[in-house]
Formats: sequence, C-alpha cells, structure tokens
Amino acid sequence: MSKEILSSRFREERQRLELSHEQTGKICGVSKNSVIAWEKGAKIPADILIALMPYGFDPVYILTGQRSAETLPPREAALLDNYRNSDEQGKRTIEGVAGLAAQPPKMRANDSG
Repeated sequence: MSKEILSSRFREERQRLELSHEQTGKICGVSKNSVIAWEKGAKIPADILIALMPYGFDPVYILTGQRSAETLPPREAALLDNYRNSDEQGKRTIEGVAGLAAQPPKMRANDSG
C-alpha cells in the first residue's frame, strides 16, 4: 500500500467529517502541522487511527479502501441515535419528516397549497 493512497484516504475521511486540520490535531493531541504531514505522506501512527474512531473516522477504509458498514458521519449517527431512542410516535414523526424532506422541492411546494 502506498503512502500516497493512505494519506489521500486519511484526508478524505477528515473532509467527509468536516473537520479542520486544527480540529483533527486537537482530537489526536498533536499540532495541525502533524495532520498536514500525514496528508502529505508521513506515516500515520496506528494509535492515531484508533483515537479518531469515536469521531467517525473509518480506519478500515483508510487501510483497505473499503468502508466499514457501521461508519456514519456524526450528523447521520446523531439522527439514527435520536430515532432509536424515540418512542413509536416519535419514530413515526421522524419517518414522516424524513419522507417530506427527501421529496424534490417542487413536490414539497405543491403539497403546501
């Protein structure tokens, strides 16, 4: 596996999670310059990949190029958590709102009047 591929996937994960170099460095206990170096090909320590897992990083993707089934961006994970912790009425409400939000804007406008 080339360093360039690992570095590129690491950058993809950081960007997917909408984290800055500074935010990522803070999570890892390093400077933003270390994060930039990793994205330019410096060796990424295994303990860094482990430390980033609770924040949504997918180390399986970084190492293999295949996504873990359980990896969700934080906003999606929070939405799923809210759904799972809702009662039946809350779940029906979330499902209804999600269904409306997924419709094309033209259809939503027609439904309102």
